[in-house]
Amino acid sequence: MRTKEAMKRVLDVASGRARADLCITGARILDVYNKEFFEADLLIADGSFAAFAAKGEGEAQEVVDAKGRYLLPGFIDCHVHIESSHATPEEFSNLVVPCGTTTVVCDPHELCNVTGLDGLSYMLDATVDTAVQAFFMVPSCVPATSFEHSGAKIGAKDVVEPLSNARVLGLGEMMDYPGVIAGDDEVLDKIMAARQAGKVVDGHSPEILGRELDAYTSVRILTDHECESVAEMKDRLRRGMYILLREGSASHNVLTLLGGVTPANIRRCCFCTDDRQPKSILEEGHINNNVRLAVKAGLDPIEAICMATINSSDCYRLTDRGAIAPGLRADFVLAEDLVDFAMHRVYVAGTLVAQDGVMVSPAKGRRDERVASKVNIKDFSIERLALPLRSNKVRVIEVLEGSVATGPGEAQVTLEDGKWVYDPAQDIVKLAVIERHKGTGNVGVALLGGLGLKAGAMATTVGHDSHNLIVCGTNDSDMSAAVEHLKTIGGGMVIIRGGQVLTSFAQPIAGLMSYEDGPAIARALEEIHRLSHSELGVHPSIDPFMTLGFMALPVIPSYKLTDMGLFDVRIFDFVPLEINT
Repeated sequence: MRTKEAMKRVLDVASGRARADLCITGARILDVYNKEFFEADLLIADGSFAAFAAKGEGEAQEVVDAKGRYLLPGFIDCHVHIESSHATPEEFSNLVVPCGTTTVVCDPHELCNVTGLDGLSYMLDATVDTAVQAFFMVPSCVPATSFEHSGAKIGAKDVVEPLSNARVLGLGEMMDYPGVIAGDDEVLDKIMAARQAGKVVDGHSPEILGRELDAYTSVRILTDHECESVAEMKDRLRRGMYILLREGSASHNVLTLLGGVTPANIRRCCFCTDDRQPKSILEEGHINNNVRLAVKAGLDPIEAICMATINSSDCYRLTDRGAIAPGLRADFVLAEDLVDFAMHRVYVAGTLVAQDGVMVSPAKGRRDERVASKVNIKDFSIERLALPLRSNKVRVIEVLEGSVATGPGEAQVTLEDGKWVYDPAQDIVKLAVIERHKGTGNVGVALLGGLGLKAGAMATTVGHDSHNLIVCGTNDSDMSAAVEHLKTIGGGMVIIRGGQVLTSFAQPIAGLMSYEDGPAIARALEEIHRLSHSELGVHPSIDPFMTLGFMALPVIPSYKLTDMGLFDVRIFDFVPLEINT
């Protein structure tokens, strides 16, 4: 409730002194507190739930017959990067709200790595009037590490002011786990700023175990969405963390981790999407997809819904939502069933915002110079892509299907005149990361295995998390042409073969996002993915650009490439490309 007057209005309706704005009758209402369904008429006033009237006796200015559908709290996504949808925040809302997602907790560190805190301000402004209620975390790691160059740096002093914003819930995923464990002053100052503001700290601690995990959680980092196994999940639950079961476009952890969800620990389990593209949302859904997967795998539907609602609101201290009860925000859905979780109607603050998969009033994205495209590449030429080697025994970044992690590969490669050349008999191509923010001229070059690429080149300015330009290919000529094309269009994605542009997708918002609508973005990505498979030979089971974009993320094991060189996340340091030289 926003004001005393609003409180009085709801109180008057609850006590029977005034008529409600809206009454939902004929619904099976979920009580997440007792974990049961019940039947009543639900009265809503001034955007809040007001009262439960006897079935068929509710009175209001508008009465809606749910016809036996299930009335559930609006779903909450506990951790998402809007940027990964490649859409504006407004269009992201248009995509996810019809799926029943009414609240999202966003970490804009992708955008902030390019534009600094201007990116957070843009996100806050762009979501003021969207149907989805967007809350934010201040990015904790911009840049993600000191072993790469990003477009901005956010220090401990910089996070203090944003943390005072009511829509900022805390400090974003703390990827610098070595800094936490080592007690780095700058890292601890950021965590202290969040704690002093009374707000939470999100985690990110892949493969951290034992005493190191004790150290990491001792500063009261609350969540983790990077669990790859039930063992990791249980270790973190034991230390008081919430586990966010993730189902994104590239990372699929719900079914893997579901085996670790028990009646004893389920209250500490929530859902998130992290990174999800429009095609996935349009075809499969959003958080309702997480719920659907869990239910089809055998989890009780009520428990799955609680993970998407009350558990999430408890985790992030969103005390005004997550349940159907008097005084809470009237964010709710009418679901057709408890199997597919298709949403007949979606209400936000008591207002109908989507019906049968369609927004009532779609939001429109607005152009904003604070997040204008930036592809500032200096001193680049085809010669910068050459890969001289002193030995043909080398380290290789190995793609792992269905994961943003990579394997620490090794191979014997072909050399000509002391330089690497593509060998069609090997599934190994050249990978380069080119700094694009400040014109440093940095170019890191390494080798990538397991992608399946057999011809041409593909490049993108979506390169988590610093978002430098990433390009891979079988030959320097096509790789260089791909770089030059992205400079021309202001960032995005491109496929080159034989010097010809087969297709490209411009992303003028910081080189990460488009002003197109969700279906248009989905079509563009589908075309670029189709040609990656059919014309370049990328393995059919691999999402080419999602995979490529994570090859420069030096916080997820094992080998990654930054603009400064080949990085081994396991030891958090650079390693030479050659072995035993």
